[in-house]
Amino acid sequence: MENDLTIALDAAREAGRLILGYYKADYEIRDKSYHNPVTTADHASDAALKKILLNARPEYGWLSEETVDNPDRLAKERVWVVDPLDGTKEFIEGVPHFVVSIAVVEHYEPVLGVLYNPVTEEVFTAVRGQGARRNGEVIHCSTETDPARMSILNSRSETRRGLWEPYAAAFGELRAIGSVAYKLGLTAAGLADVFASLRPKNEWDICAGHCLLREAGGDLLSVRGEPIRYNQADTLITPGLIGGHVNILDTLLSVFQEDKILQ
Repeated sequence: MENDLTIALDAAREAGRLILGYYKADYEIRDKSYHNPVTTADHASDAALKKILLNARPEYGWLSEETVDNPDRLAKERVWVVDPLDGTKEFIEGVPHFVVSIAVVEHYEPVLGVLYNPVTEEVFTAVRGQGARRNGEVIHCSTETDPARMSILNSRSETRRGLWEPYAAAFGELRAIGSVAYKLGLTAAGLADVFASLRPKNEWDICAGHCLLREAGGDLLSVRGEPIRYNQADTLITPGLIGGHVNILDTLLSVFQEDKILQ
């Protein structure tokens, strides 16, 4: 797995170099669906990652947000799970809250995770059983146990839609940041106490960050308390997600009542 980490890091940095070439410059934007943009940078990053990662490990399966899915991956022992530019809206707005996200899944579990923010040059890495690191330094999830003192990283779009208003009094700080993967990395590094999403996410959004959380002493669950399995035929995880140190997850789940989340 150590070689896979080197391969993933090299791929992430190359993809980040390509993304920076478009950042605050000219590129094409189109909508894949309502409020779901994709840019030239997304496609350039995806092509580079696919070439580097599959050339190095042709026996692995492939799942990426920007590649048409191939069900052959379901029979593979190991699968690359990639978001070539997580935080496209932030990239478009010139907000440096986006990352290249690369994971390896083995037997439905994330066993490697790499996040790279090409603007801040932050590198998050995790390998199963070997801990998690940010810029080479070992990281750990926050152990804060009182929600009233917790900072929680949530979604900018969910905040704008007013979805977080029912929870405003439950936490010390609601901090809206882009990129789901980046939020997971920051939570794993103890730079916030909790990650949460009130809406479904895809495997590529969370897989690398999930590995980071686990290796930093945390975990990621659905807001129903269900574990997450990867390399599924349906890549969408519903209805929402909560992540943080393993010792606080039960407390967090009690705050996020399902009837509120599903309204």
